[in-house]
Amino acid sequence: MNYTSAEANILVQALPYIQRYYGKTIVIKYGGNAMIDEELKRSVCRDVVLMHFVGMKPILVHGGGPEISALMRRIGKEPEFINGLRVTDAETMEIVEMVLAGKTNKGIVAIINNIGGKAVGLSGKDANLIVADKAQTEVDLGYVGQVAKINPGILVDLLEHGYIPVVSSVAIGPNGESFNVNADHIAGEIAAAVGAAKLIMMTDVPGIYRDFSDKSTLISELTAAEAQRMIESKQIDKGMIPKVEACITALAGSVERAHIIDGTAPHALLVEIFTDTGIGTMIVP
Repeated sequence: MNYTSAEANILVQALPYIQRYYGKTIVIKYGGNAMIDEELKRSVCRDVVLMHFVGMKPILVHGGGPEISALMRRIGKEPEFINGLRVTDAETMEIVEMVLAGKTNKGIVAIINNIGGKAVGLSGKDANLIVADKAQTEVDLGYVGQVAKINPGILVDLLEHGYIPVVSSVAIGPNGESFNVNADHIAGEIAAAVGAAKLIMMTDVPGIYRDFSDKSTLISELTAAEAQRMIESKQIDKGMIPKVEACITALAGSVERAHIIDGTAPHALLVEIFTDTGIGTMIVP
């Protein structure tokens, strides 16, 4: 097979997936190391724009923990975490909102627009998109919230008019205050609220392992019930817990498939969506 026919074969393989997801909404959670490398960030944005131009309706939900911590240290404030959650006093919440809804969000929007897409940046405060209550935790974490309600109307309107929504994980509280909410959980809730066909969680590991110390135990597919049992048995722990919880939430809301993939792999989104084999771990209802 020469090089030209190999390329054609790849395009032909993608056709049924383009047909299957044409006009469908796909929610992508983007974060971790895939956001730190600028060239990788541009590559991810290019993949999202390609999805848009072949007829899909992508929604990009992002975090930005490393950038928040970096700015905190620059102003002499040391980040503090309890059980993986950032302690968020009033000053820290200002920094979180400045980074997530400002620098990080608008940076992604600018890249997508520069590539040729039409992106609009949103926080949970826009049209009350993400309404949150104060998270109930053993230790008071300050302005850390949990999703109470998603109002997806603005997302639906933007998608219908050909825009790519880019959503930061800042939510609005019942009294108009800002809350720092886990971006994984927001992605799962948004996927359920908009009736997405897929939720794709981009992280910096290849997927879920039966035994994380044994890389040969990567799981290609499991059910939501199996995933829940793995959380309860502590086979899934630490930062993977909110990602898997988000997948379970999405599937309970009638999302067809949820995936956890390595967002640092080149064109991981395209490989997952447009090829027979896919990558990472797929969680099904």
